[in-house]
Amino acid sequence: MGQCVTKCKNPSSTLGSKNGERESSSKSHSKRSAVHKDDHGSACGKSSGDILVNGTKKTDAAVESSQPPTFSGDTKKDSVSSAEESSLQRIGELFRRYKDEREDAILEEGMERFCNDLCVDPTEFKVLVLAWKFQAATMCKFTRKEFFEGCKAINADSIDSICARFPSLLNEAKQEDKFKDLYRFTFQFGLDSEEGQRSLHREIAIALWKLVFTQNKPPILDQWLHFLIENPSGIKGISRDTWNMFLNFTQVIGPDLSNYSEDEAWPSLFDTFVEWEMERRKKEEDTKCITSLDTEGLCAEEQT
Repeated sequence: MGQCVTKCKNPSSTLGSKNGERESSSKSHSKRSAVHKDDHGSACGKSSGDILVNGTKKTDAAVESSQPPTFSGDTKKDSVSSAEESSLQRIGELFRRYKDEREDAILEEGMERFCNDLCVDPTEFKVLVLAWKFQAATMCKFTRKEFFEGCKAINADSIDSICARFPSLLNEAKQEDKFKDLYRFTFQFGLDSEEGQRSLHREIAIALWKLVFTQNKPPILDQWLHFLIENPSGIKGISRDTWNMFLNFTQVIGPDLSNYSEDEAWPSLFDTFVEWEMERRKKEEDTKCITSLDTEGLCAEEQT
């Protein structure tokens, strides 16, 4: 941080030079000075002893000396600007450490080194949260603008300071409104913008659902992902609407799915999932019953 500098002004400095002229003039007119001495005292209302050498009154000098020094607002702004400049320089050095040799961005290789220095795995939830704060448009890539704006957003300009922000960032991601924003960001993050994708590949969607729900896993998530892996409906991709509505689904529909209604405006894929899951549970229950009956029958035979 820069130092504030006090600018002092002496409005009476010119008065001192006039007073000096008056003193030199009084030496050549000693007879007049005796007459004017009384006139001067009566005109000022104070004796000449109250006037300092520089022409300032003693009372004025006392007031001036008792006033605290003032600080320039411009100097304060300059200090802040200087600190921001230094921080931007450090961010620039950090970016250059990982950027690609040909492209002005951090790509897959640089991202791996960046994550290694942060002591995190590239597939870890922390990296997703960091990408969210950086508003990264593409996986495994930080553009110069994203990196600079992201570092400024989390108030970090070094590996150590980014690591120090992780606990607060993870806590922020637990807040309902923030998580909703992170959740919606994750869909866009998973798209291949260069190919102009509008839906997520099923395998990518499954991986991202596992990742984004790291801290607050809904009870129905495992069944939903199992359904997508089995893929009885033969879907190839997940649309933005389906992705966004699944968060509402986890918040509104209970784990037993008893309050789900096809009459409500849910995506058709959810209808298929609920039907498939209820049938799967029924088969599982029937299997348990058959196993239980077989066990009881076996026990009865052994007893006889």
